[in-house]
Amino acid sequence: MPSTPSISVIGSTLTPLALVKHLENKILIDGKLIAPKSKQTFSVHNPATMEVIGQAAEAHEEDVDAAVESAHRAQKKWRHMDAAKRGHLVSQCADLLEEHADELARLMTLETGKALRTESQVEAKIFANTFRFYGGLGLEIKGETIPFSDSMLALTIREPLGVIGAIIAWNVPLLLMSLKVAPALVAGNTVVIKSAEEAPFAVLRAAEIMNTILPPGVLNMISGDGPTTGAVLVRHPKVAKLTFTGSVETGKEIYKNSGDKLVPVTLELGGKSPMIVCEDVDLEQVVSGALASMRFTRQGQSCTAASRIFVHEKIFDPFLVQFKEKLNALKMGDPMDAETDIGAIISPGQHEKILKYIEIGKAEPGSEAHECSELPQDPKLSKGLFVRPVLFTGLPNSHQVCQEEIFGPVTALIPWTDFDEVLDQANDSDYGLAATLWTNNLQLALKGVHQLEAGFVQVNQNVVVQPGLSYGGIKSSGIGKEASLEAMLEHFTHKKTIIFNMK
Repeated sequence: MPSTPSISVIGSTLTPLALVKHLENKILIDGKLIAPKSKQTFSVHNPATMEVIGQAAEAHEEDVDAAVESAHRAQKKWRHMDAAKRGHLVSQCADLLEEHADELARLMTLETGKALRTESQVEAKIFANTFRFYGGLGLEIKGETIPFSDSMLALTIREPLGVIGAIIAWNVPLLLMSLKVAPALVAGNTVVIKSAEEAPFAVLRAAEIMNTILPPGVLNMISGDGPTTGAVLVRHPKVAKLTFTGSVETGKEIYKNSGDKLVPVTLELGGKSPMIVCEDVDLEQVVSGALASMRFTRQGQSCTAASRIFVHEKIFDPFLVQFKEKLNALKMGDPMDAETDIGAIISPGQHEKILKYIEIGKAEPGSEAHECSELPQDPKLSKGLFVRPVLFTGLPNSHQVCQEEIFGPVTALIPWTDFDEVLDQANDSDYGLAATLWTNNLQLALKGVHQLEAGFVQVNQNVVVQPGLSYGGIKSSGIGKEASLEAMLEHFTHKKTIIFNMK
């Protein structure tokens, strides 16, 4: 496969469209950007205008096989490199990615429609910091000695699994890439990452940057859809572990296929996260918290979005008034514009799905849809996939809008009076990813965090995923943890027990 002459990634000032032109019809295998053997491509759109920005490579079975084989060859040496050295190389990647943070943010905004200032630039910084966090943990890959017998020396060591297949979603592509790639590499694994078909270019560019530091084959990147590309990666016999972020349905399929191979999986599959607001809160603080918790600046396209907000009835009306005021103050527009707070929905299919749920909610007797902010007036955005944020009132927790993951700027406000009953309502969900509780009452806070059925619970805040904070859900929200030392040790190594007979 002929390689493409590489442009300099050091100090690059290329525009997003110039970068797309450089990355078009390319995958990254064995340290090089190459055209796929399949010779197939698919179009990638700018969601804010629906213009085609470029053609991404569609990797077929022979391309996936080439990527896995490259990773398999590289892993034989990579696993035996001192863990501290692997960590040092990953830390060097972090430094270089940080230098390119603005470039990556602009490229990500172009293909995802997320606002540059409120979303993409923030994500690009966390992206680099996640690699830096894991880069410093190489020496933590250690076992223990076991006092089993005076006549035996018993100990454990941790070893890498092999080739990791990583499949990511489109909503925070760089963050998801870092949560899977960084711990896998430091632990001594090599990686084949498949990007989401809606957002392949920022991930490919990041992989290209990292490959100026990493040995060839340690990090490979392919693109394509689930059935054509992802399923082949999942089934490949030399993939020793799968880590996936996406829908519950796809996660279940990956889990079944992994079971056939008896390989471990990490699955992050979404949520319907509750936010409980008690009557003793500072209203200004909690309304600002709700605005951030719903991830409205990401168009609600977040697994941890507070898509069910339970507000004590004594403050329900003023809460709603202030919430609408703050949401109306956010500007929807060109994602590249520094003045824009809210961008566009990722794809026509997702746009249609969100609008359908809004109509379902409006059709419920007694419900009211409070549509906020304003659609962009710029003619060049007239075909863009924009949706006004909606606050529903009058919907019961059992309603379809309150139970199913919409993945859009839609949340339901539900009044409550009894704390035990609202905890039951919050837990009445197939999901169990995240939850927040807002109160100044320590007794209620302690009771709530113990009883809420979620893997990631916060009190009086709802920060996004951060390196160092163990993140992952229960129930239909998935299996396993990310973003922590625990994630690297438990999900990217296996423990080997060794016994010496000292007699």
